[in-house]
Amino acid sequence: MSKTKLDKRFFESTRGQIVLLLRNSNKTVNELAAELNLTDNAVRAHLLTLERDRLVLQSGSVKGFRKPQFTYALTAEARHLFPKSYDSLFNQLLDVLKNRLSAASLKDVLYEVGHRIGKRNSSESEVDIDMRLDKTLQALEELGGAAQIVKKEGKILIKSESCPFADAVKEHPEVCQLAESMIKEIVGKPVKEMCNRQELPQCCFEINIV
Repeated sequence: MSKTKLDKRFFESTRGQIVLLLRNSNKTVNELAAELNLTDNAVRAHLLTLERDRLVLQSGSVKGFRKPQFTYALTAEARHLFPKSYDSLFNQLLDVLKNRLSAASLKDVLYEVGHRIGKRNSSESEVDIDMRLDKTLQALEELGGAAQIVKKEGKILIKSESCPFADAVKEHPEVCQLAESMIKEIVGKPVKEMCNRQELPQCCFEINIV
């Protein structure tokens, strides 16, 4: 893979903006073109370069107006280029905790950590759910994630193609409970964790606003 450096200068470029958009969710050429105010051909040219550098790949297709459209996603290599401090340390810490604590005690510890992070990012005086959701996205971004709000069928989902704890979750799926607790504290509503912990972990939390 080329020595691509994902620094401030890169993210200010068009290709950098495409990478950031794909970090949040998979998108088609048309969707990228609309968000960047570019022509489809201009986006395809940038995607070809990103594919050559093994930062982007075709991830599937969706139904289009006339024919199916390809969707694009970041490669696993691209996701690892984003700064992820203390991943190794976090994994080692969880290994030690698992050896010393029962499953129930470990769950309590992770929930307490999530609660404290959420408390730091929440405000008891803030009652507007949309503002609380915005604060939740900001908190996840600070941890290294890139989430979005999906509202459908009377439900609110917080989803992310980029799990902030991806490396830890593969070995320690209990880590998702930390994020669940944090989100619950910020939004002030019941939260159900529905994450995909397969090869490339993806976050999904359902919020009950009733």
